[in-house]
Parts: sequence; C-alpha cells; structure tokens
Amino acid sequence: MGNRFDGRLLFALAASAAVGVFFWHAWPLYPFKLLVVLMHESGHAVATLLVGGSVDRISISPDEGGVTFSRYAPGLVREVIISSAGYVGSVVSGCVLLFTAAKAKEARWPLIALAGWTAIVTVLWVRDGFTLLFVGCSTLVLGLIARFGPQLMRRGLLVFLAAFSVCYALYDIKDDLLHLSSFSGKTDADALAHATLIPAIVWAVAWGALSVLLVALTLRRIFMERTA
Repeated sequence: MGNRFDGRLLFALAASAAVGVFFWHAWPLYPFKLLVVLMHESGHAVATLLVGGSVDRISISPDEGGVTFSRYAPGLVREVIISSAGYVGSVVSGCVLLFTAAKAKEARWPLIALAGWTAIVTVLWVRDGFTLLFVGCSTLVLGLIARFGPQLMRRGLLVFLAAFSVCYALYDIKDDLLHLSSFSGKTDADALAHATLIPAIVWAVAWGALSVLLVALTLRRIFMERTA
C-alpha cells in the first residue's frame, strides 16, 4: 500500500510540473496561481510579525501580482528575513500540504484549515475589492468541498494544491528572478540586492536551492514514515 501511495504522490508532483509547463496560461490554473500568490504574501506578513513589525494589508492583483504593506524597524537581518519569506514561505506551505496530504486519509480537516487560513487573512489584512472577492470565494469553495465533497475530490484537491504550490513557487523564482529582463527593481531579490549589495541572481539561486532541498527533505520524511 505504501509503494502505491508513494507512486501516486510522485505522479501528482510530476503531473503538476507538466501542467505548469504545458498549460501555464490556461484559465483553469488561474485561481490556483492566485492562491499561491496569497501564500507568498502571507509569508511576508508572518515574517514581518515574527520580527516585531506590523502588517497593514495584503493585496493581490488580477495579473497575478501581489504586495504586502507592512511596517518594521529598519535593519539588515529583518530585511533579509522578510524579503526571503515570500518565495521560501510558499514552498514551506507547499511542503506542509504535501506532508498533510500524505497523512490525511479523509483530507477534510486540511481543507477546513486552508479555508480558515484564507478567512483569517481576509479579516486581518484584506481591504481592496479584487482581493476580497478572490479570498472570500476561496474560503467558500474550500469550505464547501471540505463539507460536501466526496473523499476522492477532497484528496485529489489537497494533493494537487500541495504539488502545484511547490512547483509554482519554483516557477515564480525562475520566471521573476532568473530572467535578466525581470530585474526591474520590483522583486524581493532586487530589494535584497539593494540592501546588501549581493546581486539579485545570488539570492534567486539561494532561494531556489533551499526550496528544492525543503521539498526533497519533505518527500524523504513522507516515504520513510510510510516504509517504517
């Protein structure tokens, strides 16, 4: 049984990667990409709170952009933590979902937890109309599927969200940071390059390597527990 599940999980990861490569601009992926953008911005928000700052609001845009408006005391360490928390936070969220998907047979409570997370973000930090509409609809859909969806739908959605969030975060690093044309001064890597004088490409590669390592460690932990 463990080998069968491991194969399905690896297949889900490979399928999500293939979907991202071949159907990146297909409209069915649009809400999933916005959800990962929300994870990215939530990572900035949580990191801001952890270093003693405050978050005014989170906003995502129809073009799949996002921004976190926050306030914190100036400092290089704080800048590194907060700027890194977006991309790395997205991957950490995906790894948590992967681990949860491997453990949860019913997948109801993980989806309820996701709905709770979107609801909390809405109440605490969402102020503009588009973000409010998207996050509110996400909360409703996740809650309805968790409550009324069949087990196969719940598990399928959870595994896909986990795999896609990990893959999308890696795509995001590649597309936004590793292409020279994207260095417009508006990315997290550009912000750190300005603050530390370390080139943005170095931060991009470091985040990418850390993200791959986190995914590998998560999969290793999953497979070890299932074979123990």
